[in-house]
Amino acid sequence: YLHIKSPLYKIPGPPIAAWSNVPYSYTFLTGQQPFAMLKLHERFGSVVRSAPNEISFNTATAWKDIYGFRPGHRTFIKSEFYDGSSFIDQGAHGLATCRDPEEHARQRRYLSHAFSERALREQEVLVAEIVDLFVDKVGEVGTDEDGVDLGHWLRMCMFDITGSLAFGRTFDAVKNGGQHPSVKFIHKALRQIAILDTMRRFPWLSRFLMLFVSGKIQKLLDDNKIHEEYTMAAIVDRLNDENKRPDFLTRLTENGREEVSTIQLAAHAADILQAGSDTSNTTLNTLFYYLLRRPDLMEELQKQIRPRFNSYSEITASSAGSVPLIRGFVLEALRIYPSLPLGLPRVVPVGGDIVDGHWIPAGTIVSVNPYAACLSPTNFHDPWSFRPERWLNKDHNDVLDASQPWSCGPRGCIGQNLAWIEMNTILVKLIYMYDFEWVNTEMDLHRDSKMDTMWESPPLVVRVKQRANARR
Repeated sequence: YLHIKSPLYKIPGPPIAAWSNVPYSYTFLTGQQPFAMLKLHERFGSVVRSAPNEISFNTATAWKDIYGFRPGHRTFIKSEFYDGSSFIDQGAHGLATCRDPEEHARQRRYLSHAFSERALREQEVLVAEIVDLFVDKVGEVGTDEDGVDLGHWLRMCMFDITGSLAFGRTFDAVKNGGQHPSVKFIHKALRQIAILDTMRRFPWLSRFLMLFVSGKIQKLLDDNKIHEEYTMAAIVDRLNDENKRPDFLTRLTENGREEVSTIQLAAHAADILQAGSDTSNTTLNTLFYYLLRRPDLMEELQKQIRPRFNSYSEITASSAGSVPLIRGFVLEALRIYPSLPLGLPRVVPVGGDIVDGHWIPAGTIVSVNPYAACLSPTNFHDPWSFRPERWLNKDHNDVLDASQPWSCGPRGCIGQNLAWIEMNTILVKLIYMYDFEWVNTEMDLHRDSKMDTMWESPPLVVRVKQRANARR
């Protein structure tokens, strides 16, 4: 009866999804949501009812309709899912979590100074300093007979880069292996988002759930307070420092630019840390996983990179980005294992609207599931195969726009050009310097992963050996 009465009753999906949030929340809590959504789309097609008031899509058209700018159409605003970030209780939203389109546009305008072409050129030196420390660290710890988790150290590198740019200081994560409280907090916070989302879906169950997770929630709140205090202290220290190092805060506060409150700057820094520390490292970890699985592809990149540089010191962001094939390899890693596997929920505006040819009533939550879109045989030929060539030449009528790792439209990732600098530089420097041997070859990236909003990937254990012809 509830199914037939709902305006969404024509949308295909499992019958239980028409009246219960249980399947959705269960797969979120257990870290299996990307895989569950992929199966639903394989079974029901390009549009699926995943919960009583939620619809998932997996097409390139849906990306544009939901997240893009369409003249004559209202904006699909972010859902309540985004209410819960650091500093929100103090009235400050970061760029990633701001739900008001006009406020978001204002924030993006002033933040664009920190991500401009000029700023990126200046920031390269800060990125390179940390990348070089990371490359040395990998060479140091990777010689152990048991190997080293490359993914862990990639993540530590990204924490330090993001901290240096957003906070004006690193976390010494590469040096210490990630012992800083903020590094630990970010990972734990991502794990708790599923709990908070479930409590929103089942408000009548909140008291019951608190009997089991109250300790975890309180610990999360305590850790968040410590993280906020550290973030505020770092921002205040940086604002009081006359050093004109080319980080984000220098660009945001120079020449009397629009004044931004300290609490707002701290909220942006917290958002940037969370977004920037867990995406590029996931992509690089994915790429190395497939290079180790496919020695022919590793050899192909080695042949492109090693003869191109007379020494390690010649590798810059610009020269690394000009290596043939590298863009296709990175884009394929972003496709086959999207760094953000969660569908980004949006609310259909007043009056309803059409998404991918389907009329959707106002108030419905809609999203494109990146994992389901990128691994759909409707969008990509042989989707489970790592095929960089699909990005270098038109290949088998692939719908390349079905992969949107940075999202799209006015809410697209503001830091994607910085991410390219980071990924290109790290990838080229590692392959120039070292030979890699895969240790835990039984690992399967997809089978052994969980999603805590971002991926919780299995260890990628490698042994590292500096190649004889690598010169500093």
